[in-house]
Amino acid sequence: MAYNNLQDACLDLEKNQKLIQIDELLDPDQVIPEIHRRVYAVQGPALLFNNVKGSPFRAVSNLFGTFERSEFLFRHVMKKLEWLIKIKKDPISVFHHPLTTIQNLGYLVSALPKRNYSNQLNQKCHILELPQIKSWPDDGGAFITLPQVISFPPNSLDPKKANVGMYRIQLSGNDYINNEEIGLHYQLHRGIGNHHLQYLQSKEDFKISIAVGGPPAYTLASIFPLPENLSEILFSGILNGKRYSYYTQDGFLIPQDVDFCITGTVNLKNLKTEGPFGDHLGYYSLKHPFPYLENLKVYHKKNAIWPFTVVGRPPQEDSSFGFLIHQIVAELTTTEFPGIKEIHAVDQAGVHPLLLAIGSERYMPFRDRKPEEILTLANHLLGKGQTSLAKYLFIAADEKGTELSTKNIPAFFNYILERVDWSKDLHFFTNTTMDTLDYSGGSWNAGSKVVIACNRNKLRNLDSDLSCFHNLPESFHSVSLIQSGIVCIQGTSFLNYQQTILELKILTDYFERNACPGFPLIILCDNTKFITENYNNFIWSCFTKSNPAYDIYGANARYDYKHWACETNLIIDARTKPHHAPPLIVDPKITQKVDAIISNIPSLNKLFK
Repeated sequence: MAYNNLQDACLDLEKNQKLIQIDELLDPDQVIPEIHRRVYAVQGPALLFNNVKGSPFRAVSNLFGTFERSEFLFRHVMKKLEWLIKIKKDPISVFHHPLTTIQNLGYLVSALPKRNYSNQLNQKCHILELPQIKSWPDDGGAFITLPQVISFPPNSLDPKKANVGMYRIQLSGNDYINNEEIGLHYQLHRGIGNHHLQYLQSKEDFKISIAVGGPPAYTLASIFPLPENLSEILFSGILNGKRYSYYTQDGFLIPQDVDFCITGTVNLKNLKTEGPFGDHLGYYSLKHPFPYLENLKVYHKKNAIWPFTVVGRPPQEDSSFGFLIHQIVAELTTTEFPGIKEIHAVDQAGVHPLLLAIGSERYMPFRDRKPEEILTLANHLLGKGQTSLAKYLFIAADEKGTELSTKNIPAFFNYILERVDWSKDLHFFTNTTMDTLDYSGGSWNAGSKVVIACNRNKLRNLDSDLSCFHNLPESFHSVSLIQSGIVCIQGTSFLNYQQTILELKILTDYFERNACPGFPLIILCDNTKFITENYNNFIWSCFTKSNPAYDIYGANARYDYKHWACETNLIIDARTKPHHAPPLIVDPKITQKVDAIISNIPSLNKLFK
């Protein structure tokens, strides 16, 4: 069963007790987002807000709030997608199973885009009439968090050439003229960025459509890592099992099954400040100049529903997108990355800061084990697609007789730390680009990466006895165990790197005199109580707050030619640095408001009992 629209999906969820409606008048400025966060935290239902303050439109969130509900929304098309994935992995199977191929050809044909000759989105409104969802106290204004941003190369409205991406849109605030301008956050290396560069060399207006709502498949397709030659519009039809219907007007493509469509022209001569925005690493992305859209028109259907999500420290609802993508393309991992057995972009660290992988190691089988093929595989991972944004890549060789999995993070770290040789297995990429949303580097979009490659026999036993830390230097105290082999040490507040180099010299000298061989990994942090409160705190703090080339130290550190090496103990300085973006914290007044709201709405209150 294909969903015709977002209303169909909401009704289906409600019928199956996976959605609740909330009729009370509620404020979209932080209040509704905080309700969403709390319901997501207890893995509660989707939320349909029927009375949004300041807007005539309903709003829905948490559609993808659990993995189970996400699978439910796509239950009717998963089998078809499995067939498509198998065809991509093994094209010859088309001829081996002709009957299955014939049966599925109709499904593919029915997913082709279809042009309408009348506009079904025949209602109009202004930008500020849309639900003004502001998730965090220091956000620069209201944002669209689930947009489908549609762009084309110059002189084309061919759906096969479209790029559809989920680039955040700022609806209000900063210097944007109300109802006349909105902000576009995208980088020039993304699909829409290629179109931007083409329009800079063209005399054509750069026209963009921003669709919101429609079948859930449209949302997922806009973030799916597709090959360059496959349009997200075509994939939306495949994913939804129904033809993607569209209308063209004044040089814009207007999808017909969505709830809203904003059209406008990119100002190619000027930029405006966009942000701050509470982002998926758990910090604000700060103010930066970005393109903006002008000459706006807002179309919508009757009884339109505004879908949104709340972005913040992971896991959040957008974690389900990664889950769904993995479910669909898991079989392609070995095709896209030959030699890679398993890969895990760790959601608790914000996805890009931490990547775990297991790969084959077939080189020189008759000599001592060391990382060889997995270094080639690591370079492949860091040179392609979304995995290229990884900051820390831990890659282990597949070893017969072990049940190693990247999904069991403590066990994976345990395996690595028993075997890694810090004098040989660290490989840095310095002065390179990194995820734009990661502020651990010294400047925007700049930082470093490190590969920790492990293919060795067991070198050490990991310890949990903290007695070797009994007499630390004065500036370091409050030692706590994270897991066997990993401890955190609380240090003084970070001032600057010159001071830190002196402090860390004192600490590494200590470990050179007082060996702690059972603890190969030491985390320097601001607060040991916080970092050991739960494992997610450790993953988040350690890998979002450190820039490898600047923040990794070690006992007996040296350079072997150009290779940085150390012995026994590796130290990651995961303290907060002055240049870091601030973390996301809920306004206490909003907390009190939401406490009262939940206690007075029975359908919400029962979720927390």
